[in-house]
Amino acid sequence: MLSRRVLLIARGRALRADAAVLSKTWKLAAAHSQRATFHSTHLLQAETVKVPQMAESISEGTLKSWLKQPGDTVQADEEVATIETDKIDVSVNAPSAGRITELLASEEDTVTVGQDLFRFEPGAVDEAAPKEQKAPEESKETKQNRPSDSQLEQTPPPPSPSPEEVRKKDTAGVQEGTEKKELKETTKPAPAPPKQKPAKEEPAPAPRVPGSRNETRVKMNRMRLRIAERLKESQNAAASLTTFNEIDMSSVMELRKKYKEEVLKEHGVKLGFMSAFAKACCLALKEIPAANASIEGEEIVYRDYVDLSVAVATPKGLVTPVVRNAETMNFVEIEQAIAALGKKARDGKLSLEDMAGGTFTISNGGVFGSLYGTPIINLPQAAVLGMHAIKERPVVVDGQIVIRPIMVVALTYDHRLLDGREAVTFLVKVRDYLEDPRKMLLAA
Repeated sequence: MLSRRVLLIARGRALRADAAVLSKTWKLAAAHSQRATFHSTHLLQAETVKVPQMAESISEGTLKSWLKQPGDTVQADEEVATIETDKIDVSVNAPSAGRITELLASEEDTVTVGQDLFRFEPGAVDEAAPKEQKAPEESKETKQNRPSDSQLEQTPPPPSPSPEEVRKKDTAGVQEGTEKKELKETTKPAPAPPKQKPAKEEPAPAPRVPGSRNETRVKMNRMRLRIAERLKESQNAAASLTTFNEIDMSSVMELRKKYKEEVLKEHGVKLGFMSAFAKACCLALKEIPAANASIEGEEIVYRDYVDLSVAVATPKGLVTPVVRNAETMNFVEIEQAIAALGKKARDGKLSLEDMAGGTFTISNGGVFGSLYGTPIINLPQAAVLGMHAIKERPVVVDGQIVIRPIMVVALTYDHRLLDGREAVTFLVKVRDYLEDPRKMLLAA
């Protein structure tokens, strides 16, 4: 009877041990199967993103910067890289949410349309922060061996030595140190006499040059290269000539002072001088259509609309976004269009459509303090108007010398299209419209 019970107990323990081993084995196998499933799924879904189409006239660009690195997660349409072209900056976005796995080009590399750019694994991105790992629990044996706080408090501190013992130890240490010092001094050899070194002739010091003479070489970006190419092309192709005139800005300044607060309150835009100059130029271009024309081959193209290019300075260079059909706009509409294009230019968000075309250009160097200047024609246009700073100057009005705010304006024109008579007439009409803005209402 007793032996039977012993056998049953032994069998039960063996079964429990086998169950524990099997459960541990199943857990390891499940973890490996999950890991294999994860990797195989990502490998099957891996995608390669190529350089996108930028424009009909642009086939390549410079990879300016990577905004993501391998291992980073991205959302759908999130910007991954920026490609710089000779006209605009193109953003490369992720087609869907996923994770970047490999970059196939380096910064400052020249990339072409359709070239492989980077690889990524699409899939849902978990943005939740990883949970903090809990500290491993201490074993029961460690807890049992660690003394409790009450035991630490009850343990008495070690007894402190008496003053007499401290005094004896200090005296013995001093005596021992003195004996060692005397022994070292007696055994130390006598120092050898110093050797005299032969005097060397020191070279004469180089002459000091005041200031720094460092040089730094920086590669020109594509936009600056394109600007240089276009300006030199204009200088070589056009028969450029510049005519000047002076404009009394009293009436325009009075108009702006009277209505700028009202315009800002009702329309949310500042009333500046650009709208007045743009409107005056549109009216003058209707009367002198050759200033709004261009040469194509052996033909002259005349236009009955005005696409006004406005020069805007950006950190990367000068750009000329276009206000379409400016002849149909009033002062407020022109100011709104120029403000929107200026903001896009400064933020680097201009598209090719914003800068394509243009039939006449206005450049305002007066905001930087320019007093005189000869602007360069933006080919294939026929002319460009240059605005300058307003300065108070003495002028004669009705036989009296008075102080008036004067702006010098310059018109650079292509002599192949415009003769001197037409160019001067155009600039005089612009002057007359600005010195008496009421004439613009009569002309419109």
